[in-house]
Amino acid sequence: MDADAELIDQFLDQLWLVDGLSRNTLASYRRDLSKLAVKLRARESTLLQASASDLQEVLLSSIDSEKPATRARLTSAMRRFFQYLLAQHLRDDDPSLRLRAPKLGQRLPKSLSEQHVESLLAAPDTQTLLGLRDRAMFEVLYASGLRVSELVGLSMHQVNLLDGLVTTVGKGNKERLVPLGEVAQEWLLHYLQQARPQLLSGMPCDAVFVTQRKAGMTRQMAWHLISQYAKRQGLPAVSPHTLRHAFATHLVNHGADLRVVQMLLGHADISTTQIYTYVARERLKQLHAKHHPRG
Repeated sequence: MDADAELIDQFLDQLWLVDGLSRNTLASYRRDLSKLAVKLRARESTLLQASASDLQEVLLSSIDSEKPATRARLTSAMRRFFQYLLAQHLRDDDPSLRLRAPKLGQRLPKSLSEQHVESLLAAPDTQTLLGLRDRAMFEVLYASGLRVSELVGLSMHQVNLLDGLVTTVGKGNKERLVPLGEVAQEWLLHYLQQARPQLLSGMPCDAVFVTQRKAGMTRQMAWHLISQYAKRQGLPAVSPHTLRHAFATHLVNHGADLRVVQMLLGHADISTTQIYTYVARERLKQLHAKHHPRG
């Protein structure tokens, strides 16, 4: 292992131990920093030797080939990495201190109308074991706003049907309680009583949502299922995250307090949740334009 790769590994170990970041976030950091190390090597430099101008030129070199969001993520990774090197006394300076991330336009999350959500939820054939599982899974996803990794990671001890709550562990290993709502509770109960035992055929498994292979559902399979059901219903491209956005958007549209939505989504910062107020305003404008005689 070369020196740069070893430094990246040490940094990621620190992030995992101290901040409890998810595997996906750590993998993103690894890709970005490894890419940086390769570009620095082409400039006959290393992570320990890189200057501020080296980093700035790496960012400038990708203007035409990478999206602003990709370069902004790389900038963030560099800042955090070089702050780590400084704190560990592996460098005497922080060359990322004056880096400027590219400005990003306001990206509105893709969502679904309530009618489209209803169409998606009704798509599985609940007369079959897999269809009942999928209906329960979609209902829980929309009722709770869970991330797909949180959904497939749910274990039986995290579900409290008596109180209608699930306990989940989100980003930064932060635990939160999320209500399910009566409809999702009913479908989940049907699935747990009628489909899950038959799918497992007596095999031990702690995951709530299981497959015919008698193991827990994967992120990739959940994405594939939702995408296929949406296509079958003639809906626009839908992912598990689209349902999470629909959950938040519909809450705000119906008057939910932004702090409550923040808590339910597990956002560390209220500014992340504020995008949904913009979505709600845009929806109100569309309704006004469509229905008001002076719209």
